[in-house]
Amino acid sequence: MELGVYTFGDVLRDPRTGTTISPEQRLAHLLEEVELADQVGLDVFGVGEHHRRDYAVSSPATVLAAAAVRTSRIRLTSAVTVLSSEDPVRVFQQYATVDLLSHGRAEVMAGRGSFIESFPLFGHDLDDYDELFAEKLDLLLQLRDAPRVTWSGRHRAALADQPVFPRPVQDPLPVWVAVGGNPQSVVRAGALGLPLALAIIGGEPARFAPLAQLHRRAAEQYGHGPLPVSINSHGFVADTSQAAADSFYETYAEVMTQLGRERGWGPMTRPDFDALAGLHGAVVVGSPQQVAEKILFQHEVFGHDRFLVQSSLGAAPHREVLRSIELLGTEVAPIVRAELGSRSRASA
Repeated sequence: MELGVYTFGDVLRDPRTGTTISPEQRLAHLLEEVELADQVGLDVFGVGEHHRRDYAVSSPATVLAAAAVRTSRIRLTSAVTVLSSEDPVRVFQQYATVDLLSHGRAEVMAGRGSFIESFPLFGHDLDDYDELFAEKLDLLLQLRDAPRVTWSGRHRAALADQPVFPRPVQDPLPVWVAVGGNPQSVVRAGALGLPLALAIIGGEPARFAPLAQLHRRAAEQYGHGPLPVSINSHGFVADTSQAAADSFYETYAEVMTQLGRERGWGPMTRPDFDALAGLHGAVVVGSPQQVAEKILFQHEVFGHDRFLVQSSLGAAPHREVLRSIELLGTEVAPIVRAELGSRSRASA
């Protein structure tokens, strides 16, 4: 299993101090995080796209290009690219450039986005929400599959045998489809032969298991071999379980309570958080041993190939985020890899 981290470059208010980090400082911290993730042997680092005051990253490809020249091994992915409001030609060109700079480590994780601010910003109609994603994903895949493209659709100017450069190192450039629970998107990913990223940020992850199964069935039905599945969750690692829970709860509760005010759910309480942090809950938080056990427990449910954790949530203290990344790479990853290797040999 590949293990990694992802971030949105949060710039939320710190509930402990009442201060808010500047976007400039947050991006500097982000690059320190990806450098450390690379150094401690993690496999993937993801950067999300938002167009809001509370996130510093509106252009993941720009940030990943900076990360490409400061790292040597870790894979670099968007998490996600809001493809519905992007131009697929520019997405392809940008990530081909990141791939060249990183010597073949770039990926695109395409999604429809959990926020809608990019639609009016770039002149799109929310009534076209589903159609925009399907059409632009089709174009993106054609762009990666051939250097000259003839294509037409409803939401972008047509292309007539148009050359599109630069070409990436990887052929093809990896494209994942990220979903939050939409079965139609899951089936689309499987039918197109694309890996699936499941964002699980609440409830019981086991409830999402049918989506992974649906993806596998769709892939088989359309003649594709086994396709990777990633589980993307909130989480935090510290030296002890108490330290992890106490540290992560404050910033996690601040973020989820703010989102609740926007989306109509109640404030996050400590009992709610503790339930989510349990073995069957969505938040992967604790000591290295606890986090490894939870990842392995979820692997029994999903059989997934990748696990990404979002630790730099809200105003999480930078030094504690760095420690979480360090522990994920140096202590959690060896436990998970050894156990999965043992399971694989036993079943062979």
